[in-house]
Amino acid sequence: MTNQDYTDINQLLATPKKIVIVSHKNPDGDAIGSSLALFHYLTKTNHQATVVLPNDYPEFLKWIPGQDLILKYESQKEDSDQKLAEADIIFTLDFNAFHRAGDMETVLNNSTALKIMIDHHQQPDDYAKYTYSDVSMSSTCEMVYNFIKNLNGLDHIDSNTATAIYVGIMTDTGSFRFRSTTSATHRAIADLIDKGADNTMIHNQVYDTNSYNRLQLLGCALSNLKIVPESRAAYITLSQKELQQFDYKKGDTEGFVNYALSLNNVVLAAIFIEDLQQGIIKISLRSKGDFSVNEMSRSHFHGGGHTNAAGGKSDVNLEQTIEKFISILPQYNTALHES
Repeated sequence: MTNQDYTDINQLLATPKKIVIVSHKNPDGDAIGSSLALFHYLTKTNHQATVVLPNDYPEFLKWIPGQDLILKYESQKEDSDQKLAEADIIFTLDFNAFHRAGDMETVLNNSTALKIMIDHHQQPDDYAKYTYSDVSMSSTCEMVYNFIKNLNGLDHIDSNTATAIYVGIMTDTGSFRFRSTTSATHRAIADLIDKGADNTMIHNQVYDTNSYNRLQLLGCALSNLKIVPESRAAYITLSQKELQQFDYKKGDTEGFVNYALSLNNVVLAAIFIEDLQQGIIKISLRSKGDFSVNEMSRSHFHGGGHTNAAGGKSDVNLEQTIEKFISILPQYNTALHES
């Protein structure tokens, strides 16, 4: 995004607008954090802002200031459609192709509202009037911080906005340990703490509040862990029956795949989760070094993401999905051993 773009956006936002903020299906901490951060900023600068998300999100994110005002498209379609129809501007955050918004794809395609994209994933579609796309960034939340900064709006960041941004940066950087975490990321975090983000409270809310069933499910996942040593890979499976056994709730498997990646000499990790309702196997891929799980997911599992973190799906059953995963590993062995 150019300096002229920011000048134009500032002029656009000089008078009150009806604005809808949208993020991707199955929103995570970065999606919700960036959406609520922008919501708080726009509301504080006299705009009529609404966050519309495709569907529900995990319990460990249902404390972020303003989350109770979010419209969920799957259960509040009429209200959501009305807000989208009335919108002067639609911000799309943490995704770069309308199909990532699930059932909202058609209404976004048909909307005549001016669109602004803020996202850090690869290969963005060309649908926005203004596009802020940077795959090197730690998170969309850090980009929202920069976006507000470039609008000369940092003075409008209050504790609610700071908290929301902190959540997204923390979750998308694995608590600041991923390579995308830069000195600029830490300077932004320092400013957010100064503006009221309680780092200890935020970490506790997201990571240190577990149900008994979730920990039992983690134990089940770890008992299913398998290693493919010749490919420096490991994977976890969870069947629908196992999810039901431990009263699975949305978000309960968050971070499970990282246990597989933590194994000695493993540079590629996957988790395969059966979803009989949708008729798919949900897939999360993680890697170390230069090995691109984004490329693997795009090529084989109808997905994508980042170099070291990607998601996808499989339309065959769990056993066949595992067989496919294992069968494609040899073609990546050289890259996996060099990573």
